[in-house]
Amino acid sequence: MRYRWILFGVLVWAGTFTSPILASTGDIGTIVEKFVVRQFPDAASHYWVINETQWDGDEMIVDLETVVTERRDMEPTLSRFLLLIVAGELKASQNVPLEPAADCRTEEA
Repeated sequence: MRYRWILFGVLVWAGTFTSPILASTGDIGTIVEKFVVRQFPDAASHYWVINETQWDGDEMIVDLETVVTERRDMEPTLSRFLLLIVAGELKASQNVPLEPAADCRTEEA
């Protein structure tokens, strides 16, 4: 019984030193998961990794890599996307080429 109070005390003490979450655009994990499931509806399995995020107010750009195994393929497929999340909603996505020689430049106005 005494160990429960000690554990509780340690958890409360540790909780006082954690930093608060400063910004949020909704549940990013849920948004990304919905995107991947919609993008690859026939996948037998998948996982994804967020490489980087960039914030600008309530807008967030997410650099995302996915590894998807289709039902008919044994070899997984690697893809990369940029997602634009605004106020907790996915507003746009762009497929990014994985080849190092791909011609990717910023748009000029």
